[in-house]
Amino acid sequence: MAEDDVDVLVVGAGISGISAGYHLQTRCPEHSYAIVEARPRLGGTWDLFRYPGVRSDSDMHTLGFSFRPWTHEKSIADGPTILAYLQETAREYGIDRRIRFGQRAERADWSSAAARWTVQLRDEASGGLSTLRCAFLFVCSGYYDYAKGYQPDFPGQERFGGRIVHPQHWPQDLDHAGKRIVVIGSGATAVTLVPALAQKAAHVTMLQRSPSWIASLPSESPINRWLRRWLPLRFALWLTRWKNVLAEILLFQLCRHRPRLMRRLLLGGVRRALGPQADIATHFTPRYNPWEQRLCFVPDGDLFRALQAGCASVVTDRIERFTESGVKLGSGASLEADIVVSATGLVVTVGKVELHVDGRRIDPASTVNYKGLMFSGVPNMANTFGYTNASWTLKADLTAQYVCRLLNHMRKNGLRQCLPPAAAADSALLPWTDFSSGYFQRAAGQLPRQAATRPWKLKQNYLSDLLVLRYGAVNDGVLQFSR
Repeated sequence: MAEDDVDVLVVGAGISGISAGYHLQTRCPEHSYAIVEARPRLGGTWDLFRYPGVRSDSDMHTLGFSFRPWTHEKSIADGPTILAYLQETAREYGIDRRIRFGQRAERADWSSAAARWTVQLRDEASGGLSTLRCAFLFVCSGYYDYAKGYQPDFPGQERFGGRIVHPQHWPQDLDHAGKRIVVIGSGATAVTLVPALAQKAAHVTMLQRSPSWIASLPSESPINRWLRRWLPLRFALWLTRWKNVLAEILLFQLCRHRPRLMRRLLLGGVRRALGPQADIATHFTPRYNPWEQRLCFVPDGDLFRALQAGCASVVTDRIERFTESGVKLGSGASLEADIVVSATGLVVTVGKVELHVDGRRIDPASTVNYKGLMFSGVPNMANTFGYTNASWTLKADLTAQYVCRLLNHMRKNGLRQCLPPAAAADSALLPWTDFSSGYFQRAAGQLPRQAATRPWKLKQNYLSDLLVLRYGAVNDGVLQFSR
């Protein structure tokens, strides 16, 4: 096994890894760093997902980087445009030259004596192993399993004569023109797929066990256009970003503190889009309050237009079993299909790299979050986990900035180790997130925990995190440093 050595090893070359690379080389130029990426290309989610209509579910002025603002007029962008933006950003700042593609980080061993991680890498092409040593491990590989999406075992699915596909692994040879399609699911992926598939399919049915909250918003904001017309571009983009940040926070707070009001407003929007004949109570009224799960946005009401045009429909029922020609429902009805798309969610994981500290394997579920980016008992490591109620990049940028502040503090003071200790024994531990989405609930037993007070509480608020991560003290009396 060959060995190599860098100050900081970044795992993953998606949005988080590119952000990490930029901030490391800008704020910590004396630190060497490398990025390892298991896939042959950068982009993460935006290179992996290739299903029809794939697009952002956050506005691009906040999903874009703070250091390279999104300049397109559309706030909701398609996947290929987002991927091109990431590629251009990595190329412009030379980050792409720091990426070692086809290298999967499988295991990392920390030695307190050496104050170093030894990371085992597997070459995806040859299967060979190598090692790389680093002083700080920065995991930026996202929160879900790229190898597989969540696929329930539906009774009788082996009998189905058509194709069953998962959006995470969309077959490039799949021709859906003129086909009858059933999309199972009601989340962001389903509401994106339905109008996109309906452009060519004979008919698309969105089959949901229960509805999700859906809201329409313009893909191009009139306010953004006005700002760009009358103000210098960079200032207009800065104002647009902050307008959207504050709007996201306000919307989330209203949903959490005034749920009855937001229910009326959201349902009123659906009713105006679909007209009085639509069965809003059955198909568009969830059992949970807004933002207890992620709110689904449809740009320019494209889903509602497809439903109004009759090329798509919504059925709310449970699956009894698959048949040779489609799906038999609990109500006794059947849906005929040539293609079934299982938009049933993700497999959430934060344990993509197996961690060992001085020979002891770390179970992520036994740790407690520290400031939303480090784990108790794990030294010299940070993990990027974006917001569930706002754009991922907002938290990714803050996390990278904090890591740089931490590294500079350690270098300035001759420190070699930083360690989040165990939370206080009397701290009441809570789940990682209070989201009720199925993909988080399925993974709840595998994720780190949080406590009710700082710095162990995982805040879902950009303004709060901005104060703590960008301006708060690095040596806060909790994080333990040693030479």
